[in-house]
Amino acid sequence: MQAIQAEGLTRLYRNGRGIRSVNLEVRQGEVFGFLGPNGAGKTTLIRTLLGFLHPQAGKVQMLGLDAISQSRAVRSRVGYLPSDPALYDFLTGQQNLDFALAVRGVKDRSRVKALADRLEIDLKRRLKTLSRGNKQKVAIVAALAHDPDLIILDEPTSGLDPLVQETFGQLIREEQARGKTVFMSSHVLSEVETLCDRVAVIRDGQIVTVDQVENLKKQRVKYVTAEFREAAPNLAQVAGVRDFQADGRKARFTFHGGIDPLIRELAQRSLVDLTVADPPLEEVFRAFYEGGGGGR
Repeated sequence: MQAIQAEGLTRLYRNGRGIRSVNLEVRQGEVFGFLGPNGAGKTTLIRTLLGFLHPQAGKVQMLGLDAISQSRAVRSRVGYLPSDPALYDFLTGQQNLDFALAVRGVKDRSRVKALADRLEIDLKRRLKTLSRGNKQKVAIVAALAHDPDLIILDEPTSGLDPLVQETFGQLIREEQARGKTVFMSSHVLSEVETLCDRVAVIRDGQIVTVDQVENLKKQRVKYVTAEFREAAPNLAQVAGVRDFQADGRKARFTFHGGIDPLIRELAQRSLVDLTVADPPLEEVFRAFYEGGGGGR
């Protein structure tokens, strides 16, 4: 049984945007990444999967249940973190979580305390007094507190500082180790690479590619700046190096593929400094769109 299985899923708005004939399978127990630029259809797909939007064509099953006719049963087993969580600012974090669990009919509050301790949240404070990052922590706890079998997260680390992002990543890996399935939308490529087993890229409402994260890494483009003790050597012939430019002791170029061969090459030079950066996400999408992406 797949955790998520969508076939020919279509939901279009009057302006023509939305999702078209989406086929997608998410395996039980995997962490699945979902990438796409704004307006590509990510949120529409998530809301259709959850039954918040009714599909105009196709069908979808979640945890073996029909997501439309059995939507209530599906939601009882799903934890959902929207990109803009609807929390009550006039309530404390604890009151927000108590309300969310009461609506679900969940009496056990033990996971709330355990998760709050891990994320270091003061649940006694009203939401309106919290920073964006601390509000996001409360929303993460709300998504996980009822111990769901399937966790759907839309931009989960938005507003979190790096240390909390690391803790969040540990939580996700622990949930996976417990047999849970995670479907995660993100704009942070490094986050997807670190946490996810497979990734899907969506463009104009259609899935462009579904591939293993390891294959995604091989297609990655890196922006590299290297500074040398003497004049920069010509690295244009090194496999994977493109758009090479040298200016005195500095060289700038893009690098495609696994970075180990480049590191071995640079180790033989009089290297002083090296900066390797991810490209803007738009560049990553362009590489997928123009190159046709990876496998299915």
